[in-house]
This record gives sequence, structure tokens and C-alpha cells, in this order.
Amino acid sequence: MSKLDRPPDDPSTECLPHMTDNVSPTTRSRMMSGIKGRDTAPEWTVRRYLHAAGLRFRVHVRELPGTPDLVFSSKRVIIFVHGCFWHRHAGCRFATTPSTRPEFWETKFHANVARDRRHEADLRRLGWAVITVWECELGSTKFLDELFWRVVAGGD
Repeated sequence: MSKLDRPPDDPSTECLPHMTDNVSPTTRSRMMSGIKGRDTAPEWTVRRYLHAAGLRFRVHVRELPGTPDLVFSSKRVIIFVHGCFWHRHAGCRFATTPSTRPEFWETKFHANVARDRRHEADLRRLGWAVITVWECELGSTKFLDELFWRVVAGGD
């Protein structure tokens, strides 16, 4: 039986010639399930820098809306470290839409952005200053210096 004769939901089906993806559905599923929602490399970059600069914070506080990545309780400041792809950083080259199943992705991205806005509004109503850090901004030490001073100043 050739690849083309197998049913499309057959897990042994590897990348078919008409598909735009270059890996099998099983491999793609494994790859996507490996994408973490916390303790990501961008988040660790921010945490390491701010901790080395002397700031102390809590991480992933579930009691707050949106489970913020970093919480500076004494300053009433919260930092979300967002991936440009998943959270749709406007104008960013990393905020692309996959060509397969674009309707699915647009719905998913729209829900992510709406949820982010809702969490930020809820936190502001509770008296927190909210800072959003985008993964593409983390390439410069200057940005991290500015972030440090924003936190020290109390956010916004």
C-alpha cells in the first residue's frame, strides 16, 4: 500500500505530497505539544536580568487574573512576557499566520488577544500596573535596563 492509498487519518501516514507541511502529522503534533506556556526562554531572560539587578518577585501567581509571569507585590507591578507569534505582536515579523487552516489560527489568535486584554483590564481594576514584554524586544540590554527602571518606578 502506498502513502497515497492510506486513509488521511492513518497515523502511519507521513507527509503526503499535497500537504504544505514538511513533517508527518504525528511529528507536528509532538512538536506543537512541546511548546510551553511557562518558563520559556524569553521569560527566563527577563527573570535572570531583573533578579541579577536586585529585584525580587513571584512567578506565575495563580490567584491573579491571567497568572502573570512576574509579580512585584511591593511595587504593585506585573509583567507578562508574551511570544510574538501566539499573542500577535502588532507589526512584528514573528506574528505570522500559518498557511494551513488559516480560519482556525485566526480564531485562536483572536481569542488569545481578547483574553490578554481582559486579563490586563482586570488587573488594572485591581490596582496593578501591567507591563507587557514582547519576545522580539529581548535582544538588547538597553531594553532590559529600561524595563528595570520601569518596574522600580512602579510600572506604566
